[in-house]
Amino acid sequence: MESRFVPQDKVATHNNSTRKAIYATGQSGVYEIVPSSGWEVEAEATLQAVDELARLAASAYAKVIAGTAAPLYFHMYNCRMDFAVLAQASGISRWRLKRHLRPDVFAKLSTKIVARYAEALGLTVTELYQLPKKEQVSA
Repeated sequence: MESRFVPQDKVATHNNSTRKAIYATGQSGVYEIVPSSGWEVEAEATLQAVDELARLAASAYAKVIAGTAAPLYFHMYNCRMDFAVLAQASGISRWRLKRHLRPDVFAKLSTKIVARYAEALGLTVTELYQLPKKEQVSA
């Protein structure tokens, strides 16, 4: 993309007081960093991803209430993560993470493992064991 074609759409998902760096070719054909205020297509994709994570969080909330999933399952989606992201952030393999989402397994986890999940999610250990009130969950 040429630097003169870098989108400047001033989208709602991007803070308009700052700009995003985009690599584009300048007039000399050399790559340069060009500031951008956002792109509508990117903003729409971001909003769709956020909506999907909110839907998954609401579904996970229902599974935790039903007793078929551990609170970690809800918090993972509520903090806008998926299996791969949480596994990487916590340093715990995906297959172990998926196993830890079972309520019986989660209840038996060591405090060290739970603390790793809590840190990765930006929560306290106490918050990780609890669910927010239903009104605080968006769907």
